[in-house]
Amino acid sequence: MGFDVAGSRPYRPGDDMDTIDWGASAKLSSARASDEFVVRVHYADEAPCAVVICDHRPSMALFEPPLPWLDKGEAMRVASRLAALSVIRARGLVGYLDLAEEGDEVWEQPRGRMEPWAADQPRPFRAPDDSLTTAIWRLVEHRRAIPPGTFVFVLSDFLVPPDEGALTRARQHRWDVVPVIIQDAVWERSFPDVAGVVLRLVDPGTRRSRLARLSRRDVEERRAANEQRFAKLISGFHRLDLDPVVLSSSDAADVLDCFVAWSDQRRALRGWRRG
Repeated sequence: MGFDVAGSRPYRPGDDMDTIDWGASAKLSSARASDEFVVRVHYADEAPCAVVICDHRPSMALFEPPLPWLDKGEAMRVASRLAALSVIRARGLVGYLDLAEEGDEVWEQPRGRMEPWAADQPRPFRAPDDSLTTAIWRLVEHRRAIPPGTFVFVLSDFLVPPDEGALTRARQHRWDVVPVIIQDAVWERSFPDVAGVVLRLVDPGTRRSRLARLSRRDVEERRAANEQRFAKLISGFHRLDLDPVVLSSSDAADVLDCFVAWSDQRRALRGWRRG
């Protein structure tokens, strides 16, 4: 994994096969005349560890200033920094991954400091639609540096969700995947009553715009589609036993409140599930 070994323990179902100490397992199996497996425990396994994935698809650059709506890029930067700081202050390790465009990857394996923080650096928003899926598979490739129990914060608007197979594989490595949904509450999670008003509509994937006058039926259809899309996204994450954080503000205090509420709700839900 790339971390110092703290000791060993018996193998448990779900442990990463890469952590098995085959020499110690062979000796124990010989002594007990049965198949016994021992896994290496690393110091990092005992401290909080997190990896932050930032989405750099074009839709994440919508609503930039001076527009009065959610600046998704800024919300992502603030949320990523808060998540990373909370881990560092708990004497943990934090890593970072983004795919800003085809062939342009930033990967920093978990470490005990975050300055300079990669999410603060200017990066293009030209990642392809499947970049979240690709990013999760990249983590699988780097799994030796990511111990079981690691929080994987995925920051995105999730207008194109990652493939469920990739999320399932991440869970198989016993990573705690946390989707952080960054969507404007007015234009993306719902749709305002703008019937008869000439609007500049922007394609979230290409950022190309056009002028259009929407009818009341158009408005109602867009509102229903957006609300259904958001509800489907939430239910899909819950089906995979993932607890998402939902952000609709880039203000640091608001973002912190959302993470605190998420933590409290998660603690209550997980306690109820165990009971």
